[in-house]
Amino acid sequence: MLFKYKKNLKSSSRKLRHETTDAERLLWRKIRCKQLSGYQFNRQKPIDNFIVDFYCCRAMLAIEIDGGQHYEEEYQKKDKLRDDRLKQLGIKVLRFTNLDVLKNIDGVVMRIEEELNPSQPPFKKGGED
Repeated sequence: MLFKYKKNLKSSSRKLRHETTDAERLLWRKIRCKQLSGYQFNRQKPIDNFIVDFYCCRAMLAIEIDGGQHYEEEYQKKDKLRDDRLKQLGIKVLRFTNLDVLKNIDGVVMRIEEELNPSQPPFKKGGED
């Protein structure tokens, strides 16, 4: 599904793609090129009045990687308004902290895969039951 966005966000989106954080780069390496069950993700995707860190159109899923400033009350209010608006558009938002991604990338990827494939049981190594 295509969403309208403010035209001025396009240049901001491009700029953000060149100024990614370590956590964003690490996650991007794990989800780019349809690595997760064939789902395509975009980076710094303009949607409505926002730019989301990662977006999968097919799953209607946005992924946000939050730095320390997101613990501040002002940012939490903005994040809630943003998440509520995206939800109105039918988009689910998953939020992870920079620390989540940097210290537990496998767990973050597993959580995203659970969201993409909710009906599939977790993979068991070696076909064990």
